[in-house]
Amino acid sequence: MTRTVFEKADVIPMVAEVFRELGYEGASMSKITARTRLSKGSLYYFFPGGKEEMAAEILAHIDKWFISNVFEPLERDEPHAAIQNMWREIDVYFRSGQRICLIGAFALDETRDRFASMIRQYFKRWIDSLSAAIVRAGASIEVAAKISEEAIGRIQGGLILSRALNDETIFERTLVGLAERITEFFEATHHD
Repeated sequence: MTRTVFEKADVIPMVAEVFRELGYEGASMSKITARTRLSKGSLYYFFPGGKEEMAAEILAHIDKWFISNVFEPLERDEPHAAIQNMWREIDVYFRSGQRICLIGAFALDETRDRFASMIRQYFKRWIDSLSAAIVRAGASIEVAAKISEEAIGRIQGGLILSRALNDETIFERTLVGLAERITEFFEATHHD
């Protein structure tokens, strides 16, 4: 039985979970309709451009969430509080490592070229936002960039390992380790 939805905003998270589970190439229209229980007509009503439009809208939806909940707080709020907020928000968003980073997954397969600009912008904004907070906390631009790149890389790696080994504690340990490393850095720079 098909489901009734009235807003595109209701459909985007449902389709996103199908892409998370099957990847872009594996998410055929028939699999999307089966897993979301939405008719093809409903999907084409919301996404006349088909699967490519779905993916672009999902990436934009994810980016908007990260801008509001992670990037802007890192750019404007008190740096220590903003970084602590980032750990909490991404832990919840990725459900303690049980939910893959769809933008990261798209970056790894053939989909990368199709959405290269959106993927690049997302990761660049995250690195730049975290780096800006670390600079405001007293680090040099070079050190902040290095820490930020390492942190985002470890978050992505922690997600992959947590998912691959079906062990959410890996992602939790990754976040705790990163938080401790950045806290130790702040303490060391304020004691020097």
